[in-house]
Amino acid sequence: MNFRLKTSKSTAEKLKLLNASTGLTPNILARYAVCLSLRDPQPITKLVKDMGGIEFNRNTLTGEYDFIFKALIAQHESKNITDEEFFPDLFNAHLERGIRILASEYNYAGNSEKLILNLIHVTKEGHAQ
Repeated sequence: MNFRLKTSKSTAEKLKLLNASTGLTPNILARYAVCLSLRDPQPITKLVKDMGGIEFNRNTLTGEYDFIFKALIAQHESKNITDEEFFPDLFNAHLERGIRILASEYNYAGNSEKLILNLIHVTKEGHAQ
């Protein structure tokens, strides 16, 4: 069982920029990113080729919510998933997709306060009000 996840270089850069802009730690940003990705009903691409980014421990990313993240990802996949499928592969795939969404939301909001407010008030259409 693998308890380590390595992001792409692009995701690492986005996490660092968002961390500097918002003051939120990369693991919290990663959780937001995964949640945003899970809102997209499109199937996820599992393969992350570039692994030159930040390395995370599973507990740092999922913590006490590990079971919830696994259940949400299994629901998104519409099937039972093994621990090996869940982490790091599927979790990382959702992180990679979600960080692009989160960075876009930050750019739209313009600052961290508006970003958080927008994330709280996300509409059913999947974008901020």
